[in-house]
Amino acid sequence: MAILQLENGQTLTDLEHIGKHLAALNIQLKQWPVGGNALALLAQPSLQDDEKEQVLRALDHYFDSLEGYQSRDLIVLNPDTPNLNGLLEKFSRPHTHADDEVRYIVDGEGVFGFVCPDGSQMELTIQPEEYINVPAGTEHWFYLTSGRRIKAVRYFVDTLGWTPEYTATAIRMQAVAA
Repeated sequence: MAILQLENGQTLTDLEHIGKHLAALNIQLKQWPVGGNALALLAQPSLQDDEKEQVLRALDHYFDSLEGYQSRDLIVLNPDTPNLNGLLEKFSRPHTHADDEVRYIVDGEGVFGFVCPDGSQMELTIQPEEYINVPAGTEHWFYLTSGRRIKAVRYFVDTLGWTPEYTATAIRMQAVAA
């Protein structure tokens, strides 16, 4: 269940109310069930490349429903991931992308922070079976929750458009949610 923390301290868990706040940024949040033979593999802390491909194939009906996306992969992060802090550092600072950032969380959880049009900030904790589409140009950041694990399908129009372009915005929210 998604949790939206507003800068004023308000916490929202109802998807309809969360959606109203995300609409100001044109962010889509949906629930997509994981099911089938992907569940057994997702219970493992890490996955080999062939196991990742099995999970992706089991979930390809979602990929096929997305228009314009050319590729997808499965990122698996946990405390045993080599250089985990270095990998996360790239995305923990406010940035934008030239393309949409599209994620389908299939295990674990993470937090997307956003800068709203009025300059306020909010953070959205996303959990298993949640799909998020952060439009190109949306100022945001990302970090893992204290469990420090996530498995997420990433969908790409073009992986070059996913390079972070950092901004000078100071994060005021992370201390609230961390």
